[in-house]
Amino acid sequence: MSSGVPELDDGLDRAFAAGEEAALAEAYRRFAPLVRTMSLRRLIDTDAADDAVQEVFIRAWRYRETYSPERSTLAAWLIGIARNVSATMTSSRLREEDVLEGAAAAGERAGSGGPDPEGVADKVVLDAELTRLGEPQHSILRLAFHEDLTHQQISEQLSLPLGTVKSHIRRGLMQLRQRLEVSDAAPAR
Repeated sequence: MSSGVPELDDGLDRAFAAGEEAALAEAYRRFAPLVRTMSLRRLIDTDAADDAVQEVFIRAWRYRETYSPERSTLAAWLIGIARNVSATMTSSRLREEDVLEGAAAAGERAGSGGPDPEGVADKVVLDAELTRLGEPQHSILRLAFHEDLTHQQISEQLSLPLGTVKSHIRRGLMQLRQRLEVSDAAPAR
């Protein structure tokens, strides 16, 4: 007696778990629209949702040995990864916005009154750390911090895809934060 519902496991789940590349392509064809829709609802940005879809399938393929068709369907497993990716991207975006708002507030404080010795020192440290990042993150973050360009403007100026610019900014800010936290934790001599 058929219920009219297609067979959930037509072999794709097991083929994916076995590492068959054709299964990855088929999984992407079937489930990428679902992952994108879910990501778009959470991220509210089409470029971010597209980045999330790419990241979900990269992670799924990279960690496919952890997937067990006996425990869940491939679709459910991908949705779980998509939730984690969306949450990570949301928190990264919030941290990025906090850093940029903090930099803008510091700039406003420095503009009122005379030169701020701590602000000048912070700028020197930031410039040194930006240089250590290497290209293209150095150029991208310099345009964001010093030229106050939007992601779209940076994308156009450097002839890079918008998603690539956003990814470099996100990774660069995380590296900067880690380096600056380490330098803040170092004892003064």
